[in-house]
Amino acid sequence: MDPEPRMTDAIAHNVQTTLGQVRIVSSEAGRAVIEYEVAPQMCHSGGVAQGGFVCGWIDAAMAHASMSLMPEMTPMSLELKVSYFAPARPGRVTAEGWIERRGRATCFAEGRLLGPDGKVLAKASSTIRLIPREAVEASARRAME
Repeated sequence: MDPEPRMTDAIAHNVQTTLGQVRIVSSEAGRAVIEYEVAPQMCHSGGVAQGGFVCGWIDAAMAHASMSLMPEMTPMSLELKVSYFAPARPGRVTAEGWIERRGRATCFAEGRLLGPDGKVLAKASSTIRLIPREAVEASARRAME
């Protein structure tokens, strides 16, 4: 008998679908690379991806980078800054995230979004609070009751 899926697995699937995640290219010690497909419904005037998607793509890569170092912890963004350099348009983009410095309960991460030609479209930095996964899941279960 298969174990019952965790509530966070279903939430993660929904987030991945919403963000247009194609695949995790790599996830190694303190680094992650994720491909996304920019769909037309993610764009506003002129076929430019809405900035919230760009932010979400880079944020997810930075979160995966932190989880690659501490899989028992859940990353929670305390602060997130994004600088936009060029528009993301429909097609494939790549988000990269890496950990600049990590402590017991906090990580400082950086990331960027690359277009299909390798051009940097946006850069981000984040302060991430690391919370034990068990505590986050228990809190989510209580909130759903």
